[in-house]
Amino acid sequence: QVRLVESGGGLVQPGGSLRLSCAASIRFFSSTGMGWFRQAPGKEGEFVAGIGWNGGAKFYADSVKGRFTITRDNAKNTFGLQMNSLQPEDTAVYYCAEGGGSYAYTKASEYIYWGQGTQVTVSS
Repeated sequence: QVRLVESGGGLVQPGGSLRLSCAASIRFFSSTGMGWFRQAPGKEGEFVAGIGWNGGAKFYADSVKGRFTITRDNAKNTFGLQMNSLQPEDTAVYYCAEGGGSYAYTKASEYIYWGQGTQVTVSS
């Protein structure tokens, strides 16, 4: 069963914006922490943002703080990542992930399921 499906990736110019969405088929989504990670070509995957079960707690990587915003809609079992002021270094495959509990986790080891990923390319 596919639990997480990302959408919204694409090609954008530097300084532009994109919004990623993740549809979750998780029985207890409204009590589960969720997150976004990314992996650029030739680099290790890295944490981008995490959100707690009710959206009250949010954490961001320093590299995206002030530019990216993570949100969730528990009524629709979806969560998103609004990305503004995109730069070429933001180019990567972005993955949504399901946390192992209710909190806003920041480590990959704290997540138990991953989506297939969506490509984000920032280029002029």
